[in-house]
Order: sequence, then structure tokens, then C-alpha cells
Amino acid sequence: MKYLTHTLAAAVLSTLVAAPTALANDQVPGEKQQQPIVLQGGTLHTVANGTLTDTDLVFSDGKITAIGKDVDVPAQAQVVDISGQHVYPGVIAMDTTLGLNEIEAVRATRDAREVGEVTPEVAGHIAYNADSEIIPTVRYHGITHAQVVPEGSLVTGQSSLMQLDAWNWEDGLVSAELGVHVSWPRTYIVDTWWERRSPKEQREANAKALKHLKQVFIDAKAYYDAKQADLNIEQDQRWEAMLGLFDGSKKLFVQAEDKRQLEQALDLAQEYGFKLVLMGARDSWRIAERLAETQTPVVFGSPYGLPARDDEGYDQAFSTPAKLAEAGVNFAIAYPGYWDVRNLPFAAGQSVAFGLGVDEAIKAITLKPAEFLGVADRLGSIEVGKSASFSVSKGDLLDPISQDLTHLFIDGRKVELESRHTELYEKYQQKPAK
Repeated sequence: MKYLTHTLAAAVLSTLVAAPTALANDQVPGEKQQQPIVLQGGTLHTVANGTLTDTDLVFSDGKITAIGKDVDVPAQAQVVDISGQHVYPGVIAMDTTLGLNEIEAVRATRDAREVGEVTPEVAGHIAYNADSEIIPTVRYHGITHAQVVPEGSLVTGQSSLMQLDAWNWEDGLVSAELGVHVSWPRTYIVDTWWERRSPKEQREANAKALKHLKQVFIDAKAYYDAKQADLNIEQDQRWEAMLGLFDGSKKLFVQAEDKRQLEQALDLAQEYGFKLVLMGARDSWRIAERLAETQTPVVFGSPYGLPARDDEGYDQAFSTPAKLAEAGVNFAIAYPGYWDVRNLPFAAGQSVAFGLGVDEAIKAITLKPAEFLGVADRLGSIEVGKSASFSVSKGDLLDPISQDLTHLFIDGRKVELESRHTELYEKYQQKPAK
């Protein structure tokens, strides 16, 4: 019996040790750019300066150095003919748990949530798994960067921006601790099979959670004021993580969907003078005038969502980006999650089918996210001096039918487009017919 117990323990330990390896992709990150590269004759969707046809793009040492027709080819440059193909800035996926979650049903592969309701000190990049099998499947659709966000029930932590071709989190980190994330307390009553509480109990719980959140900001502000006054106080890592909200060096990212949640978040940000970014924002179209007036950044995260109410049209989610654009709202489009983040370009394309301009749709997944994350000086558009992070496709990047990537570059490094998906595709292409 003792032998069997030891054998079982060894087997379990072996399984746990092998699990990370089994879930790791075996692709080697691209080498640092060794020579200038010239992409000739493509259609460049620059975002910043319109669409340029039959145009050359030159990049060296990871940066774009020239854009134009018949540009001078640098000595020893690699020349690639992309005539008839399209070049897009690297897509930036916001509001993701990419690299934090792997298999939903396997708890050991999920590391997106910390214990506790108030954990602003938690940083998304620390738990980021650069070897995730999901990452190559996301890159395959032109996504080069992702905002990695900790999950939670109230104050969830701080997000970080990662580039998606890295050896580890340190190698992949672009910008750390971009801002504090809050999951705004519910403002409504849920009537579903899984909600066991009565309406009264739900209202009481909602009010308690909102009161708790407001107390968090009161305590954090008191801590900030004490620090400013050079009082000798004991350091608290939670409030240390929130100091940047009060001096303007960090943004407050609020996950909120319902109109009342959005309005409450706007009121709180106005009270404290926070730099606010609304995430999810399903009902943003309902308060578009206020959002436009305050120029509050909105990351619309329900591009494929079902109608939230019986009296909403079937296309409410699809048409919301166009309504936000028409109202002058400063917005980006996101596809929250991890494995399904790959659909972000197609979600932007869906919004085009329901009224959003093509250029606005591309901007909503490239330059706008870069602006909201404070990296627009490096990413988000095809401009001289910016990072050589872009994709090349034979078809429309926003169209799942015609999209066909041939090249992907991150900081000038050529990134492999193979993934577990392409491997399986190639495998079953060779299956003999019966």
C-alpha cells in the first residue's frame, strides 16, 4: 500500500511538471532585425495619413525609416515584393487575459484572478505566460500587442502592454502598470436561474459593494494626502499602487456595462479628477452625448453581443461603434477574453457592415488603443520613426473570408505565422481519402 501511494504521488507530480510543457508553444521568437527590409508595391493603411496605394515601406533596426513610391533601397537590404497586398499597423487588443488563461476547464492553467476584492498592487505582466499555445493563434490575425488585465470582483489590479513574440514576460513587456482596473458594482437586478438571491438581497448587495468601492477611494486619497504631507505612515502596497491615480500619472480603467454603472463611474472620476477609461461600455451609446462632451475614452467590448433588453434591435451591438463615431465619442473596439481575442479584426469589420467607416474601424483597433495606453508615439500607425510592427495580408484584414496573412513583423522582427491551428490544418490536409 505504501508503494502504491508513493507511485501515485510520483505520477501526480510528473503530470504537474509536464503540464506547463504540454501547454507551451515551441515557436522560437523572431531574431532581432539584422538588415534593412523593403516591402515594395503594397497598399499601406497608415491610419495616420490615409491609404497609400502602390507604395514602398522601408524599416531598419526595428523602426520605419521611409514610406513612398520608388524609395531608395538601402545597401544590403532585403527586398520583398508585396504588390497587390495590404499592410496594416499591428492590431492592439485591449482588455484581455491573454497569457493569463490557457484552458478554462483546467484550474491550474488559469492565473488571471488574485484572492481578495481589493488588489490594486497586482500587475498583469507578472503572471504572463509568453509560451501560451493561444498566442500564435492570435498573432495569425494580425494582432501584435495585447493589454493584459487581471480579473477580480472590485479593484482587480493593474494592466500591462505586452508584445506577442517573446521568450518570457520580461522580454514581452512594453509598458507596465498602465493603470488601476475596477470592476464596477452591479446596479441592476438579475433574474436568471443561477441567481439565488431575492431582488431585495441583490439591491442590498449592490449598495454594499458600491459603498465598499467608494471607501477604497477615500482611504487611498487619505493615504495619498498623508504622503504628500510627508507624514511618517506605514507603507501599504495597495494604496501605493493607487497613488498615480491622484497625481495623474495613471489612468482608472473601469469595467462597466449598464448605463447607471457608466454614469456612476463618470461622476466618481469627475469628483477625484481621475483620467478615466471606460471598458466594456455596452450602454455607451445611451450616454454618447456626455461621453463626447467629456471626451472620455471608451473601449467598446461587446461588438458581437446580444441585445441587452427586449426593446433593443438585433443589431444594437453591431451598430454601436457607428453611433459612437457619429456622436464624436473617443472610442476603441475590443474583444475581451483570451482565445477568442483573435476575432478582434473581424469584430471591427462587423461594425463596418453596420455603418462604421473602414478607416475608423482600423483606427479603433490600432491607433486608438495605442493612444489610450499611452504608446501612440511608438505604435498604432504606419509612420516614419514608429515601431516596425505590422501585418501584410493578401486580402482585407477585417474580412474573415479574404484575410490571408503572408507576413507579420513586431519591432522589425519577422514573426512565424504557424500555430497549433495551422499544424492541425496541415495534418488533416494529408489524410488519405477512404
